[in-house]
Amino acid sequence: MNLNANRNHKDSVFSVLFGTPDVLRELYSAIVGIDIPPDAIVDINTLSDAIYMKRINDLSFTINDRIVVLIEHQSTINENVPVRLLMYIGRVYEKITEEKKLYQKKLVKIPTPEFIVLYNGKDEYPDHQELRLSHAFKDLFGFGLSKGIDLPLELIVHVYNINHGRNPEILKRSETLNAYSIFIEKIKEFNEYLELDESVRSAIKYCIEHNILKDFLERHGSEVINMLFYDISVEELGEVRYDEGYEDGHVKGCEEGHAEGHVEGLAKGREEEKFAIARNALAEGYSTESVQKITGLSLEEIKKLG
Repeated sequence: MNLNANRNHKDSVFSVLFGTPDVLRELYSAIVGIDIPPDAIVDINTLSDAIYMKRINDLSFTINDRIVVLIEHQSTINENVPVRLLMYIGRVYEKITEEKKLYQKKLVKIPTPEFIVLYNGKDEYPDHQELRLSHAFKDLFGFGLSKGIDLPLELIVHVYNINHGRNPEILKRSETLNAYSIFIEKIKEFNEYLELDESVRSAIKYCIEHNILKDFLERHGSEVINMLFYDISVEELGEVRYDEGYEDGHVKGCEEGHAEGHVEGLAKGREEEKFAIARNALAEGYSTESVQKITGLSLEEIKKLG
């Protein structure tokens, strides 16, 4: 695996580790409990954002053009995942379907979708849980609509807890997922008494010594450290925990974008997002140096926030 290939977008360790057809075939087989033939064609079509230079979703792929699977990895459970995946799947279908064929009379067959979230956060969570798009629908019964009506739109997300010791059947069937689960567990253990960056380094050292993701970590250790430090820090601090500072900056940036260009406006919003993450990190007790690694802000900018 070449970790430096196509690295224009911000990747996560999860998306890189599982970002090859063979490993995806193993992962999906483990989750659904069915062996996918080794000659089954796995076509990766993960979405990316050219403006923010990052992946939009973690993993998206088709199997023999019959199933399209979207897999998200999370260390915090976000109940808005079904709405997000609804938006993602529309863009994926747009990406893999010829638009002109949709205007022909003959029915165009599309791959059946499947939505999966793999969770390995600190909060207690069942081995398996369903999240439904309909849970987000506003109450319409006040308008006199019957409670027995069929919903015109539904999307079901299967959430699996992959913390070490949970869903042992799935972890047993996927050597890579089991190793990844142990790796993340070691980071959590070390983080009980070490700073996050030291916890990541200690977990990498432990796993290499115990032959856990050894080849992957030895070849790509420094980049894995950077990606993991960013992944864990941003998600745990809440990159989507928009405080007033980020929201105001994002709106202001977008408004100014009408005059200066939409891309510049979005960039201003993104800059304010960095300050929002920095404020959250400082409030959580992270050191100035750690916050600098997370956000890329200068020490002078961070000290002003303190």
